[in-house]
Amino acid sequence: MNARTSYSTAPPADVHGESELAPLLHKAPPVRRQAAAPPPGICMAKVVASHSDDNHDVVPAGETRSRPCRRAASCLLVPAPGDTVMVAGPDEDELYLIAVVAQADQGHAVLAVNGDLTLASKHGSIAVRSAGALDLQSDTAVATRAPEWNLTAGRGLCKVSELDYQGAEVRFSVLVSRFVGRACEVVLDRLHLLTRSSFRLTEEVEQVRAGQIDIQSSSTLRLHAKNTLVTSKELVKLDAEQIHMG
Repeated sequence: MNARTSYSTAPPADVHGESELAPLLHKAPPVRRQAAAPPPGICMAKVVASHSDDNHDVVPAGETRSRPCRRAASCLLVPAPGDTVMVAGPDEDELYLIAVVAQADQGHAVLAVNGDLTLASKHGSIAVRSAGALDLQSDTAVATRAPEWNLTAGRGLCKVSELDYQGAEVRFSVLVSRFVGRACEVVLDRLHLLTRSSFRLTEEVEQVRAGQIDIQSSSTLRLHAKNTLVTSKELVKLDAEQIHMG
């Protein structure tokens, strides 16, 4: 008996082939780019209470518990309750308010520092402009130093308890000038006064002490009083074309 033996030409199946090729046959899904997370320790917060210019209570975003927070030296704007701020710190118990992002009341802002403050421009000028009133206050003194000082105003009001002025020359160009006071003392080497009309009224006593007095009138000189005394130690001279007495 002739027995036929059949041989299969197909390669033997590799039981491990499918497991090895599976990662190559199945394409991996594309990697989704995640949004960049904020740096650790920096977050947005809301100011809920202000104890001073530097100490505040804030509630970080996504939380309900308030935490104490100190204003950083770089944040010159003083926060107020309701403002949205940016806080940062090494841990939740040591937070610093580094910036005011949005103000609850945009009509009021305060810039404050703890020490001396200097605004300097090395190669330019500094301009301060205000749509409303500009108020300068100091608990000690206000000093202004400049080679030239210009002041232009429609109306000026100056209240000074004591004024001491020292200068080389003063010029006043005014239309009307009024001085109201209780006493006036003037010490001068020379007084030169030119007027078109002069009127002086003294209710009580007027005294003049001079080494020499020269009075000259182009038309009329009148002296009138209830009692008139003219005395001289050496000479009294009356010289005129007509002299009327009595």
